[in-house]
Amino acid sequence: MQKLTKPVGFWLCATIVILGLIGCDRFMNTSGDVVERVSDGDTLVLKDASGKNFTVRFACVDAPEIAHSNKEKQSRRSSDRNQFTWGVKAQERLQELVQQGGDRVTLNITDSDRYGRKIAEVRLKDGTFVQQVLLQEGLAKVYRPYLNKCPSKDLVQQAETEAKQERIGVWSDTKFVNPWEYRSLYKNK
Repeated sequence: MQKLTKPVGFWLCATIVILGLIGCDRFMNTSGDVVERVSDGDTLVLKDASGKNFTVRFACVDAPEIAHSNKEKQSRRSSDRNQFTWGVKAQERLQELVQQGGDRVTLNITDSDRYGRKIAEVRLKDGTFVQQVLLQEGLAKVYRPYLNKCPSKDLVQQAETEAKQERIGVWSDTKFVNPWEYRSLYKNK
């Protein structure tokens, strides 16, 4: 009996230690960058290791716009209401994904833009590629002018193709205006 007790005790202790480490990681959630805020359907504000906030714009995609000013929020123009309705849906879905990931994301920074934002592919702790999800659900479109800077361009194009074929999200809306066209045609008018 004594010979059996030693190995059982060892494995019991080892199991407790391993489960404790897994639990600590789950409760402390120490991997990835902390998401401070979801700005819209394709932009996050994160906190770096020194506690300073920085903005990340999603590589590869463009999500519908959201209303930023009171004037935009009160707009009666159908193009605004349509764009902002889809923009809110994209923003809410992104918030759900971020919460699912424990308010942390992993970045693959590909560039920076003229506003000083980092451009990045964004993944959750479990490896979920956020841009791919938004595209699959029809809550974003591939932004082709910068697709050459997108390491996962094949994945995003495939995700968009599937949503388009299935007429999901913005692909089901014949009145939807691409976000880049909306900004060009309607913003600041």
